[in-house]
Amino acid sequence: MKSVIYITRKIPDALLRPYQDSFTFRMWDKENVPVPRDVLLREVAAADGVLCLITESIDREFLAAAQHLKIVANMAVGYDNIDVDAAREHGVVVTNTPDVLTETTADLTFALMMATARRIVEAADYIREGKWDYWAPYLLAGSDIHDKTIGIVGMGRIGEAVARRAKGFGMSILYHNRSRKNHAEQELGAFYSDFPELLQEADFVVSLVPLTEQTSEIFNQDAFKQMKSSAVFVNVSRGGTVDEQALYEALTSREIRAAGLDVFTNEPISPEHPLLGLDNVVCLPHIGSASAATRTSMIELCFDNLQAVMNGERVITPVN
Repeated sequence: MKSVIYITRKIPDALLRPYQDSFTFRMWDKENVPVPRDVLLREVAAADGVLCLITESIDREFLAAAQHLKIVANMAVGYDNIDVDAAREHGVVVTNTPDVLTETTADLTFALMMATARRIVEAADYIREGKWDYWAPYLLAGSDIHDKTIGIVGMGRIGEAVARRAKGFGMSILYHNRSRKNHAEQELGAFYSDFPELLQEADFVVSLVPLTEQTSEIFNQDAFKQMKSSAVFVNVSRGGTVDEQALYEALTSREIRAAGLDVFTNEPISPEHPLLGLDNVVCLPHIGSASAATRTSMIELCFDNLQAVMNGERVITPVN
């Protein structure tokens, strides 16, 4: 009998075909709408494996409903949506999708940093709104990126990839991490810094930390006060690492110059979110890994992990 795999968002049929001899697929039929909680709990009751997104809460209620479940394959690097300890207690393997999205997310991080510093979105809107009727010496003048100092908070795979890009721009590289990264220091000329020093010295502060109890709202009022008034803050980690009210106040008071955000505390945000009303903020809808090739690779890695568990083999990217 084939294993039953429940997929919590619609994905292309072409990605299912290579695994159809091994799995019976059940899938939520909408791409842009999360599966309702009651539907999810009903569907997982018969599932041997689940391919989920970060929008799904894999908690004790979910695990209690999933009596046959062997694996949860999370289509993301972060897994703060999963109660990993509870999964372990239920004998459920949890996997994620590191590595395959590293370079794509680093591309987006650097692009967001540049777009924010050089006011790219604001300038594009300026033309669309018919405001460009003359040239002036300081019209939409932004901040340089080359030869500045970048401070990377969270020097994992993506952090190192961002640092490689920063090196190409002649930037000085500071980083803060739970542990020293000697190879990054040797290969990239990065300098380890404690958190307060990084905040004080960096022209660009980039958050790439996972969301944990220790990192929850580490970018708070005190953190923003320590940054330069010319600093640009970029978050491509998790929204929960930032106190959004404190960020709003820092931006409106010009305590910092600008912010580029790919993630928010509660997603999706409404059009009335206060940060959307600021001209010194660039907001994106959590698209860090959103290239077609990378999203396909993430899905394929999830399937490979699912197949490994069903075949009694070692998974490729285990969390627990």
